[in-house]
Amino acid sequence: MKRPDAKKRITIIGTGLIGGSLGMALKANRLPGLEIVGHDHDRGVAVKAEKAGALDRADHNAARAVSGAGMVIIAVPILSVREVMQQIAQHVEEGAVVTDTTSTKAHVMAWAKELLPEYVNFVGGHPMAGKETTGIENAEAGLFQGKAYCVCPAVDASDAAVKSVLGLARLVGSEPMFIDADEHDIYAAAVSHLPLMLSTALFSMLRSSPAWTDLGMMASSGFEDVTRLASGDPAMSHGIWVTNREAVIHWLERMTDELRRFRDMLVDAQDETLLETFYKAQADREIFLREPPARRAEAVGTDVDTSQAFLSMLVGGMLAKNIQRAKELPELTKETPQRPGGKEEPERPRTFGERVAEGIRSDLEKREQKREEQARSEQDSAGDEK
Repeated sequence: MKRPDAKKRITIIGTGLIGGSLGMALKANRLPGLEIVGHDHDRGVAVKAEKAGALDRADHNAARAVSGAGMVIIAVPILSVREVMQQIAQHVEEGAVVTDTTSTKAHVMAWAKELLPEYVNFVGGHPMAGKETTGIENAEAGLFQGKAYCVCPAVDASDAAVKSVLGLARLVGSEPMFIDADEHDIYAAAVSHLPLMLSTALFSMLRSSPAWTDLGMMASSGFEDVTRLASGDPAMSHGIWVTNREAVIHWLERMTDELRRFRDMLVDAQDETLLETFYKAQADREIFLREPPARRAEAVGTDVDTSQAFLSMLVGGMLAKNIQRAKELPELTKETPQRPGGKEEPERPRTFGERVAEGIRSDLEKREQKREEQARSEQDSAGDEK
């Protein structure tokens, strides 16, 4: 039977970095009458979370912890989610909302459908926030501020349940983003799981080198930045990869192709293409940092003229100057490949970078032409009015 105080209690199962930070963020809102209860398989962690101010109280019994809760947040590693659902299934209140915070969604949605009772509303969730350091010791109320919060409702979840998870996301400072579970896993593999794997792979490769002593002494902020994610929880990384295997493989293959493209530009001494590629990446990243597309309601259809200064670098004097400098250094110059018999190789196909640069140049020319046409039209209109 549904308890009258059920909607005034939120239970967080898993009180580490994410669960603890959610508790802190919710507590910071000082919502009247709201009780935050926490449970962790490690009793010591739950006690620390309570002392850190993330919980009103810790409960060492999972069934008792969820009893009376209007919302249950499962914030445990992905490979532990199924076990948690089995533990709480018969103890969650009728009409309660169950959500999660895991980095992959398809398996979680399937487990919820299989294990949770029909009178419970499941809404999958994934706050796109975290750190390479784990544990309640590193939790903070502002962890989710300004970050996307993916929301994946089950097909039979009520509108009220969905709105409650949207409210949770907004309360902790995030920006909700509706997304299908399968689509979520493909995209998360690209922007979250692939960087984690690349960070680990780079560190592992260099650490295993016989020259590691010297490499390690030379390593500075750039190496530390790129390999930061390798310091994350190994069990969490493993769980992410094995529950999103196909999507991660897809993006690894795409990354392999991209690295091969860069290698080919170096081998073939495609200096101008290489420089254009660097400029375009810099420009596009600056645009992304200034105008993140997923965090602006007006992003679709936004005039890209705000990016003009960055894109112009690809066709301006800076590119020409750098290419000229490279050509003036004989050790960087590579002669045209020769066929047997002294004949030059036929003209090679345009690279991706060249096609991109050509497209940008064409786009800029069209924009300039359009402005000139508009200016002439305005002049003609002004003349007619006279």
